[in-house]
Amino acid sequence: ALKPGYFPSFILIPGFITIALAFIRMSFALQEANTASNERVLARTDELTGLPNRRRLVAEIGALSGVEGALLLLDLDGFKPVNDQYGHEMGDQILQQVAARFSRSLPTGSVLARLGGDEFGVIVLGSPDTTLEVAHALRATLSYPFTVGGNQISISVSIGHVRNDKNGDLLQRADAAMYEAKRSGVAIVEAAVYQP
Repeated sequence: ALKPGYFPSFILIPGFITIALAFIRMSFALQEANTASNERVLARTDELTGLPNRRRLVAEIGALSGVEGALLLLDLDGFKPVNDQYGHEMGDQILQQVAARFSRSLPTGSVLARLGGDEFGVIVLGSPDTTLEVAHALRATLSYPFTVGGNQISISVSIGHVRNDKNGDLLQRADAAMYEAKRSGVAIVEAAVYQP
């Protein structure tokens, strides 16, 4: 087609235009696919911490069938006074630091999610002893204060622990155990012990 005079120009020009338009359309299609993929990721990501959100955690819980592990629900103790005293901006910084500390203390294969407010969820794989050790490690990450804007701020955490034993809704049981931990002042409550 590039040889002079091989094809008449009234065939070549529309042919090249068609090819150029096809490439343009393909680039738009690729951009749309990337945008859709990014939107799917954002729909399952917490904007403040960059962690997975509740929707992603629920999906991960659904995929836990037949796997040995546990769901931990964590609720920060003493966080509301931080927001009240220092403002939401400092509270957001604390949440980001909490997320970073929790992330560093988790074993490979775990899923850490921010469920909203000052509540986090963790899926941990392994035996009951292993998952309880992880719960204690997460609690220990908050044993020393946070430094934000020159202020030393201490918070703790209440944890509900439920093994993946197919005895009912994991999220509901872990939530009940976490609220029992908060109510009783015991740092970690196992749903195997506490039945709502």
